[in-house]
Amino acid sequence: MGIVIGLIFALGCLSILAACTSEPNPRLTRLNEAMERNLRQAGVGKTSPAAFSAGCLVGALVVGLVFLGVSGAWPIALAFALITLIMPVVWINSRARKHRTELRTLWPDAIDTLVSSIRAGLSLPEALANLAEHGPVQLRGEFAAFAVDYAVSSSFENSLEAFKRRSADPVADRIAQALALAHEVGGNDLYQVLQSLSQMLRADLHTRGELEARQSWTVNGAKVAVAAPWIVLLLLSTKPSAASAYATRQGALVLLIGALTCAGAYWLMLRLGRLHEEQRVR
Repeated sequence: MGIVIGLIFALGCLSILAACTSEPNPRLTRLNEAMERNLRQAGVGKTSPAAFSAGCLVGALVVGLVFLGVSGAWPIALAFALITLIMPVVWINSRARKHRTELRTLWPDAIDTLVSSIRAGLSLPEALANLAEHGPVQLRGEFAAFAVDYAVSSSFENSLEAFKRRSADPVADRIAQALALAHEVGGNDLYQVLQSLSQMLRADLHTRGELEARQSWTVNGAKVAVAAPWIVLLLLSTKPSAASAYATRQGALVLLIGALTCAGAYWLMLRLGRLHEEQRVR
């Protein structure tokens, strides 16, 4: 046990040293930005990606030690430690995806309010800031932050860029691009562009709703099927006679094959069942 703890501590020290002395990896930077965005959209934006990752590692270590003490089988302990490490990430991604889906239903109303404000004679910055009071409740915070940015900097382009960065939403990107272009060169077709975007979003929401309703039973059934073997293993781990069977090389191989099969099936289910999401406009 002391050797395992020492190895984990050494790996942690090496990771910290590598992070402090090496150049930032672009792939790791993108991963960090994606995690930060998902944490914010999941409602835990005050938690940094580093703190979240550290919490997952500590939780996995604690669960692994507990199962090692209860079952006495290191393959079982390692399996549940990995599950504990992965589950928070799955939960955060699920919450963030649900949040994006909820916001997608609000954007058409926000666009309609924006068009009405522009038709009423408000300037583009005023029309966008007006949504902080008259837009959908869940989106008002983003527009209020835009109003503050614009009041401080008086730069419409910079305020739009900050709005896009905070929203991290493809629809917000498209609205910002249309407004920036209209503000820079003028745009008599801005009303039609925004109204067409609103109509397209409503049609997309209707189609997505039908597809998700048909898929829900299949997806939930697949999740239960993936979780069932590990629930059985959890119950078996409380019995020393059953747990001892997994402490051997053959038992570890069975768990490894089962884990790879479950992970592959779950990934394939998500891959086949996930609907296409719009890409952001940079």
